[in-house]
Amino acid sequence: MELAYIPSPSRGVIHLGPIPLRGYAFCIIIGVFVAVWLGNKRWLARGGRAGTVADISVWAVPFGLVGGRLYHVITDYELYFSEGRNWVDAFKIWEGGLGIWGAIALGAVGAWIGCRRRGIPLPAYADAIAPGIALAQAIGRWGNWFNQELYGKETDLPWAVRITSSLDGRVPGDYHPTFLYESLWCVGVALLVIWADRRFQLGHGRAFALYVAAYCAGRFWIEYLRVDDAHHILGLRLNNWTALIVFVLAVVYLVLSAKKRPGRETVVEPGADDSATDGAEADAEADAEADKSTETSAEDAKAEDDKGKAEDKDPAESESESGAESTSQSASASESAGKKS
Repeated sequence: MELAYIPSPSRGVIHLGPIPLRGYAFCIIIGVFVAVWLGNKRWLARGGRAGTVADISVWAVPFGLVGGRLYHVITDYELYFSEGRNWVDAFKIWEGGLGIWGAIALGAVGAWIGCRRRGIPLPAYADAIAPGIALAQAIGRWGNWFNQELYGKETDLPWAVRITSSLDGRVPGDYHPTFLYESLWCVGVALLVIWADRRFQLGHGRAFALYVAAYCAGRFWIEYLRVDDAHHILGLRLNNWTALIVFVLAVVYLVLSAKKRPGRETVVEPGADDSATDGAEADAEADAEADKSTETSAEDAKAEDDKGKAEDKDPAESESESGAESTSQSASASESAGKKS
């Protein structure tokens, strides 16, 4: 008796008039926005400027998409260039097929270009964006669910995903939801990197290296569950070998970097601190000008008040004061005359 399973969507695209809205594309787009949002927060916390992460992402994201597609097409070339296939399908990225290895590799090239244009060290940027990339992968993996692809071996577990499509050699049935496993693993990787970065003050690319190593560890066992066609080398899928090699490289980088460049960068974006200082000085000058203006206004108000009091004085009092002053002057004159005589 079936207690539960994860149903697959009947279709991965909804048409809004002539415009197709594809679930796979939405997952990728949402993932990119989340990565940029979290990367910006972490960049600001490191002392960088707001908007820098987004500006560099303008270079990194297109390069990453091209790199991810190239890796997929090259490693699964028979899907596009074998007999009976249409090579034009290699450009239909919305139908699925992005290799994370190519996306990270070529995306790093785009990020390097963006960083170089702004005078920013690439390792510092990579550390800031690393958890966001993991979350973007977690969201992007749900695109495979929309396309009913990249599932694992058959299972009767209550969280099995039910495949209903029979296209491209699929066999309807219940399978391990490897898209879900990898999505949850990537969320864990993001949390791990955030925690380790706060705890150990990771710098010089070590937060990014930790993300790579942790992701590869999960990808290795998840890849082992998949049943889609893949090239094998010595009994292991190509992506298993890639995950193993990249894992070793990431760990080696972590160890060597910690020895050669301990701690983290004190300045991640040249000029960011100066702009903050200039802003503070400008605010202080504005406050001083406001205080001076307030004092001047108070003095002017006091002068106007004294003038008003003088003008409002009773005429009788003024005449009395004038008469008293004249009498005093006459008395003084008489006294002087008496002394002389």
